[in-house]
Amino acid sequence: MFMEKIELKIIGLSYSQTQSGAYALVLSEKQGSRRLPIIIGGFEAQSIAIELENMKPSRPLTHDLFKSFAESFVVNIKEVVIYNLIEGVFYSKLICEREGEEVEIDARTSDAIAIGIRCECPVYTFEHILSSAGIQLEDELEEAEETMEAEIEEAEEGTNANELSAMSTEELSTLMQEAIDREDYERASEIRDELNKRN
Repeated sequence: MFMEKIELKIIGLSYSQTQSGAYALVLSEKQGSRRLPIIIGGFEAQSIAIELENMKPSRPLTHDLFKSFAESFVVNIKEVVIYNLIEGVFYSKLICEREGEEVEIDARTSDAIAIGIRCECPVYTFEHILSSAGIQLEDELEEAEETMEAEIEEAEEGTNANELSAMSTEELSTLMQEAIDREDYERASEIRDELNKRN
């Protein structure tokens, strides 16, 4: 039986409240209000965040390497499909095309999405997954949650923000490059935000 695919978009990443050292990747229906949180590891979260923030690491990450490898051998990565959910584990695949032939490659969801965003391909899932694992947020609850998240973020960034705001633009640019070189992308994004405020 043919199942209609539902397109998803990436809403963001946040620290997992349930698993230490893990992150929640939050996806949302493109045409709807349900959200799909997926717990992923720190490395994959960093890789996704780097691409979402348009940062250029000093050396290619594993997912950048996969993209380069696919391009070198003329493999077109068409889409990511989250096709199953068993005992809380999401199963995904990359739909690839080479010389007119379509191939499906099994992948962890975090890896599939990290590669998918680099290849600018859509992410899909099915109704049975969204209905069992999706979260329907009420508008008011959503607004309250976003306000609370913003307040926590501001409190966490308060110290760093004061320290960064005292620096010159040239100092910040140097500091950001140093952070990228040592692959501290979280710090680099804080510095970039300070630079953007000034522009």
